This record gives sequence, C-alpha cells and structure tokens, in this order.
Amino acid sequence: MDKYSFLNAAHTAFFSDLYDQYLSNPDRVEPSWRAFFQGFDFGMESALEEIGIDFQQGTVNTGGGTSLTMPRSMQKEFEVIGLIEGYRSRGHLFTQTNPVRERRKYTPELGIENFGLEPSDLNTVFNAGAVLGIGPNTLADIIRHLQRIYCDAIGVEYMYIRKPERVAWIQNWLNVNDNHPDFSADQKKHILFKLNEALSFENFLHTKYVGQKRFSLEGNESLIPALDAIVERAAELGVRQFTMGMAHRGRLNVLTNIFGKAAREIFSEFDGKDYEQEIFDGDVKYHLGWTSERRTKSGALVNMNIAPNPSHLETVGPVVEGIARAKQDAHYPEDFSKVLPILVHGDAAIAGQGVVYELVQMAGLDGYRTDGTIHIVVNNQIGFTTNYLDGRTSTYCTDVGKVTLSPVLHVNADDAESVVHASLFALEYRMRFRSDVFLDLLGYRKYGHNEGDEPRFTQPKLYKMISTHKNPRDIYADKLIAEGVIDASYVEQLEKQYKESLEVELEDSRKVERTVIKPFMQDEWSGFVRVKEEEMMNPVDTAVPRERLEAIARAISELPKGKKFLRKIERLIGDRSKMFFETDTLDWAMGELLAYGTLLDEGYDVRMSGQDVERGTFSHRHAVVKVEDSEEEILLLNQISEKQGRFQIYNSLLSEYGVLGFDYGYAMASPNTLTIWEAQFGDFSNGAQIMIDQYISAAEDKWKLQNGLVMLLPHGYEGQGAEHSSARMERYLQLCARDNMFVADCSTPANLFHLLRRQMLVKYRKPLIVFTPKSLLRHPKCVSSVADFTEGSFQEVIDDPSAPKDRVKTLVFCTGKFYYDLLAAREELQRDDVALVRLEQLFPVPSDQIRAVLSKYKNADDIVWAQEEPRNMGAWSHLLMHFPDARQFRVASRRFYASPAAGSAVRSKLRHQQVIDYVFDKEKDNQFLTTLKTSKAK
Repeated sequence: MDKYSFLNAAHTAFFSDLYDQYLSNPDRVEPSWRAFFQGFDFGMESALEEIGIDFQQGTVNTGGGTSLTMPRSMQKEFEVIGLIEGYRSRGHLFTQTNPVRERRKYTPELGIENFGLEPSDLNTVFNAGAVLGIGPNTLADIIRHLQRIYCDAIGVEYMYIRKPERVAWIQNWLNVNDNHPDFSADQKKHILFKLNEALSFENFLHTKYVGQKRFSLEGNESLIPALDAIVERAAELGVRQFTMGMAHRGRLNVLTNIFGKAAREIFSEFDGKDYEQEIFDGDVKYHLGWTSERRTKSGALVNMNIAPNPSHLETVGPVVEGIARAKQDAHYPEDFSKVLPILVHGDAAIAGQGVVYELVQMAGLDGYRTDGTIHIVVNNQIGFTTNYLDGRTSTYCTDVGKVTLSPVLHVNADDAESVVHASLFALEYRMRFRSDVFLDLLGYRKYGHNEGDEPRFTQPKLYKMISTHKNPRDIYADKLIAEGVIDASYVEQLEKQYKESLEVELEDSRKVERTVIKPFMQDEWSGFVRVKEEEMMNPVDTAVPRERLEAIARAISELPKGKKFLRKIERLIGDRSKMFFETDTLDWAMGELLAYGTLLDEGYDVRMSGQDVERGTFSHRHAVVKVEDSEEEILLLNQISEKQGRFQIYNSLLSEYGVLGFDYGYAMASPNTLTIWEAQFGDFSNGAQIMIDQYISAAEDKWKLQNGLVMLLPHGYEGQGAEHSSARMERYLQLCARDNMFVADCSTPANLFHLLRRQMLVKYRKPLIVFTPKSLLRHPKCVSSVADFTEGSFQEVIDDPSAPKDRVKTLVFCTGKFYYDLLAAREELQRDDVALVRLEQLFPVPSDQIRAVLSKYKNADDIVWAQEEPRNMGAWSHLLMHFPDARQFRVASRRFYASPAAGSAVRSKLRHQQVIDYVFDKEKDNQFLTTLKTSKAK
C-alpha cells in the first residue's frame, strides 16, 4: 500500500490541526503522519528534499519511482501554518512594547512573502485559522489576529518550552480575545485608582522632600496595579502568604500602596529622626523590610512580607526564596503553591548580576524549589548611566529565564491594562504549572538614577523625549474618557482625595519625635528576644541524659534490615556503634550527628545544605546512605522517634552566593530550625562575601533581623595549598562587633556538640560561624567520651588538662587544629613547662575566662599567642582589638603573606614547623630569620 495514500483523503482543516499538534509534540501524532511531517521546515528546502518532498512542485516521493502530487491548497495550508509558527516564535521581536524608543530592527521580518505566500492569498480562506481558535478564515484576518496576539503591547516568548501541555495551555490562553484584556468598567476604574496612587505618592514626595533620594517609580507606575492584581487574584486561587524582594526603585511606593505601610511612617524616615532604640543603627528608608496582613476584596486574609535588602542588587533574591521555602515547609508542606515568591528586578541587574543565574538554577532542585516565582522586571532601559546596549549581549534582559524554560512576557508599561493582563497570565501559569515566569515591564525612569542626578549628561535624546512624554495614569485616563468609562473630572477627584489623605499622614508623622522600626516577620519570631553581648556569654545547659543519648546513638548506628549496602558503609555505620557502646571514643562525625539527633528528638528541625554535604567533603558525615542496588536514600537521623523534628540535608548546586543567601533566608523565617550551610572548603565562602557582609554580619544592626544560621567552614593548614587551607578567619573576625554573631573554632567533638545545641536552646538567635577541621576528623586524639556529652556545656576556653600549673613557664593560647600540632611537639620535646590553652570561642571574646586562666599560672612569664596562619591573617589582629591584654603576648605565626599558604607541600611544612619551633623556643623567631633561611623558606 502507498505509504502516503492518506494524503489523498486528508481534509485541510484536519491536516492543519494535526500539523499544529505535530509541531507541539511529535510523539502524540500517529506514526504515518509523523513520518510525513518529520523534518518539514519552511525555509529549509534541503530538509524537505531529504524526505522526498519537492516543495516547489508540491510532490512527495513515495518510492518505487512514483510520486504523489500534494494538492496546492494543502501546500498553502502548510505555508499559513508556517506563518503562524513564525509569529509564535518571533512575533515578540516586532511588538509595540517600547513607550519611549523605537525598537531595534530584526530580520527576517514576518512578511507573508517570507513564508511562500502572496498578496493574492490575503482573501483566501484557510482552515489553518482553527489553530488560533478562529476557525476557517481569510489570510488577512488570520494575520490581523496574529498581530493582535503576538505583536501589540505584549510580546511573548515560549516556543522553546519542551513540555507540550504547557505550550498548548499558553497558546489557548493567548488566543482568548487575541491576548487582549477584557476588563469591566469597575475593573478599569480600579486599575486607574492604583495608577493614581502610584503617581500621586511620587508627586507628593517630590514636592515635600525636594532633592531627597527616593528612587521614584515614575515611568513604571503600572507596577502597582500589576502587583495589586496578582495579590487579589492569587488570594482567590488559595495563596495565603507572599514573600517579595525588590531593590530600591519604587520600593517606597510598593510599601505604601501594596503592603499597606502607613505613609506617616515613611514620612518619619524622610524627616531623618533618630531611632527609638539605641542598640539599633537602622538603614535608609528604601532598604527596610515590612510585614503586614492584607484583607483582599474576596475576603481572604493574606500575610505579606517584603524582605529588607542592601544596595547590592539581586542579593535579596535567594534570601526571599529561602524565606518562601521555610514558610512552605512549616505551614504548607503538602501544597507549596500557597506561598508565592515575587521578585522585582531591574533590567541592568537581572542581566548583569551572576547571582540571578544561580537563583534560577535552584528553581527545580529538591532542596531549593518553591514551586514557581513570578519575576517582574522594572525595565528603565538604562542602568544608572549605562545604556542597555552596553549592559548586556543578550537580546533581552530576561534571557536568563530561558535557562529554566520559563515563559517571558514583554509588556509596554504605558499600557496599564496590558500590564495587568500579563500579570494575571503570569499568576495563572505559576499556579497551574508550579514554575517560574518572567514579566518584563518596559518603561522608563523619569529622573536620573536618583532624584538629584542629571540624566541628560549621558542620555540627552532619551530624556528630551521623556520630558514631554505623558505619564501612564494620564494615558490610561484619556483612554477611559474616550471609552466613556469616566469623565474628565474623575481623575482630578481621585488625586485630590489621595493627596488630602497624605497631608493628614504627614501632619501625624511630625507629631512623633522618634522613628520606630517594626521587626520584620515578627509572626515567626514569637517568644524570641534580642540580647546584648553580656547575655551571649551566659552559660547554657546543653547536656543530654545518657539514656537519651544511647537511644539516638543506636538509631544512627543501625542500618535497616533486608537492604544491601556497600561493605564500607556497613563498616562505617558499625563503627559508630562500636565507638559509643564499646570504646567510648567518639569522633568528630559522631559528635556532630549526636548534636543533630538530640535536637531532632527535642522537636527542632534541622536543615543542612552545601556542596557535597550529604556524605561530607571529607567523607566523614554520611548523613545519607544509599542502598547499593537501588540507590534508595536512607536518612538514619529521621528514624529516631515518632515525634521527632524533621532532618533535611541537600547537596547543593555548585554555588556559594545563591545557596548561602537561600539558607540565610530559610533561617530568617524558621528560627526553630537549626539551619546550616557548609562550604566545601572554608575559603570558598568568599564567593558569598556580599551575603556575609550585607546580611549575616549586619542585618540585626540595620534591620532588627535575628538569624541563627550556622556556617561550617573547613579550616586548617595541612599542605593543600593556598585555596584549601584557610577559611579566611580574619575576615569574619573583622566583622565582629558588639553582639552580632558567634565565632568558634572547636577542638573536640563534644564541644562542637554543645555549641550546636546551644544555638537552638537559647531564646535568641545569632549567626554562628564555625571553623571546622579536616585532618582532625580522623585524628586519634580528637575524640570525646560519652560523659563529655552527658555533662557540662560549651566551653569557650579549654584549659590544659595535664600541665602542672606551678611548673609552667610558657603559657600558650591557640585555637582549633593547631592545638594538636603543638601537643605532639610538646610530647616529643617532653616539655612539661609549657601549657596549651585552647580558645574555642573567638567572638564574643571570653575575656573573663582568659584572665581566669592567666591567673592560675603564677610562674608563667612567657605568654604566647600561637596560630598557624600568617601574621596578617588568623585571629591575632582580632585579639589585639578585643582583648587589650594580648598586646603583652609573644606572637608565633607564619610571617606576613599575601597568599594564605604555600603551594609547595615541602615549603608549607617548613613554614609550619618554624612556627612550632618558635612557640617552644623564643630564640627561634621565624619573623627574623637570616637571609639564607628566609630564602629557603620563601
């Protein structure tokens, strides 16, 4: 039978619909049709020839020297469908989306001649119109519909999406009313109402606070009705919490007109009043966060959060996603869609900041997904003074969205109805497919980067045009007047009423002498208090009864029966049981896992993420073990008791900045979860330096934000080179001030255990930076007994347990792994006149405890601070600032170096030994070696 005989019986309407299905998903088309369509591409005649189709002649080679002539009408249907596909794929390049500039020109254009069609075809009826939902129609009408759908005020990119059901849903949505809004008169009036709020608020600030920075939204006021529409509709669809992040532009407007922050509070911030609390330094008004509850028109009560953010653009993105995930895990674990993250970007920032790429790569990962974020770009077409053509290589600033195959809508921000229409599309798509979506609102910036900046220095032509351009409210008002929805006095009355309310708020604000900053997300922090440094030094009972500890030890040292594991895993897990129940020598991993286990048993959750954390970079943790033949994952820490908390651990993508930000946000929204981020090597954390500087070290001082995030940073000099030795301890210590964080460098498994437990048992939260070991993970002396866990608490200072105090002449203070190096040297040298004291907590500095130790050694006349880091690194300079007595100490360290460690293992070992030699012999000062020795050491 002729394998192409079906062509003779094919009705063109059926054929058109089938070909459209094939374009969306070839596997859903019957095999003979799929064979026919395969390779068919209008504009690639060579591809047609390969499957036996002569496009010019309209023939199909059926084999055996015979051919079948394709009806000319069918050829034309092909061509019309090709035209439709052209609009779907490239229509966004030819839209009316730029309110103040002409669009760049792209070729080929969408002229019918580029698809094999002619002007004489315009009045021909084609069944391909059914693809657009308009049935058989003339080519002219089909083009008119295509222009309205794809080339008007909204440009849509979606044809790269690889899931046919999503593509089909998008096309069906766009086909309704040709992708144009169809709002009622009341809905239109509400859009105008929100536009008026946006514009009038900016005008009010501009006249009352002349010259002050506010980073006006003018030129993109349609953001306000867009956000309003999303919140209102999302509440109807079941969303109960919103987490939002945005930079400074338009933030004050959003706070007032979307989040309901009283204008009088913003006016107080503009007036520059001092803060109510002394221990709080605050931040500029357009960085502050806010939490509120909003009653929507449908009667739903929704929780609204806009996270505080620094000036570092896009930094807030991963923080917001972490907040959202924490709320989802805590409140809606069965339906993540009830928490909606919204991120508002700037065009220059979303294109230029690498953390955005890290962020979008998290979107589908188990440990970081939030089931879809709505990304909105407030597109000013300029970054400070940089033109968009100098700010990116990509066509659009939103092209990063294509990484996750997210639909992108480009909208003319002057067309308020289209902006709201596109926003509702974004929401519906997110709620249906639990996926990200991007909105690009093309507007402009009325003033310079800030209100005191002169933009005509760098963009004179653009700003000449902007100076005469109508604002979006007035453009929309003119439209509604023309439609007969409102009369000419309507807007004047709206503006008058709103400005009168702002005048009242302004008057009220000036009756208050001090600015009160409300804590962010206080609903999640009930029962917690803020404390000063003195309270941070109070001892906390973190001991655990032996019977409880035994039960937990048993749970994490027994593999489930009936499953096959690697022999090495069986041995490792068996060793846990042996060290607890037989040898009474618990190693670092056991101390860490017992800390998690006891907290879980007490009802706390534990979340850990970072690169390779499930096994551990150095293969010590094995928090996840896998069945050998199925790779089923077993988390023994989730098998402790029925009422325990939940243990979550995730290997992260290869990111520091984004992942640390996410985990910081998670800890911000979940104070009863021990949230841990671990660096693969400690110095890799400097890839997240912005997050450390702007949030972790300063957020409580700037924004009243407590946060209990734990950072585990592997640190220690073992000859692994410049990038795998130092966790850059000095950088964290330089950031320490008053009561902003804990910093520790533990030397025993039990002390780590007590430290991690203390982090959760106190009624306040501070970031905890822990410099963790590498070689100590298996060091025979770095062990603790069970009694060390069942008694006592965290020790900020560990005195020498064996040195005879009356015989000690040299008293050495050190920290972390270096203690064991010095201990080995003391044993080798048989020096019982040297005491080794460990400083386990580096901040807050335990000054009283250090002095108490000093007072015990009456005969010590040589007090040493010893560190393995170079003199300009490590903890030495920190001690000089925070413990004045240290100025009298003799310092033993590597010399001053730009790089933390030598690349040569031989050179590194020599330098290390020189420090140890100087500790025990003050005549061997490695800072002043002879030229010969120095040259050998370098």
